Amino acid sequence: MASHRSSAVAWGVAAIGSLGLTMLTGCPTVDLGDTPTEVGLCNPAGGVDYFETQIWPSFVTRPNAMQTCARSTCHIAGGNGLDFPDPIDYGVAYRRVQLFLNCGTPEASVFLTKPLGGIEPHGGGDIFPNDSDPAVQIFIDWFK
Repeated sequence: MASHRSSAVAWGVAAIGSLGLTMLTGCPTVDLGDTPTEVGLCNPAGGVDYFETQIWPSFVTRPNAMQTCARSTCHIAGGNGLDFPDPIDYGVAYRRVQLFLNCGTPEASVFLTKPLGGIEPHGGGDIFPNDSDPAVQIFIDWFK
């Protein structure tokens, strides 16, 4: 009986030790970056840096364009729908835009389909006449 009990104890100690070793070495780590996204939000591969250097200037503010997301009265602080902070805080703007992104199918992101001509109604009109606009490709590249 004593040897049965000692072998059961030895088995239990071995199982706990094995579990502990697995927990220490078997779990991979995930790099969440400097500003991890909230659960359920899309976080494109280019992240907030790409948003600030590529998306903001070519997709949101569009230099030399008559109509842009940022020039309308809709998407300014206190405006309708997606509003951008004034003065601009790229981290805050990025978090707001994340609500309108689709990481599984970037082309279906509301952030793209609303201003893209002929896709879905947009109170501000068509910002991009069609998907051959260079800003559309810049948007798609954000996810690569």
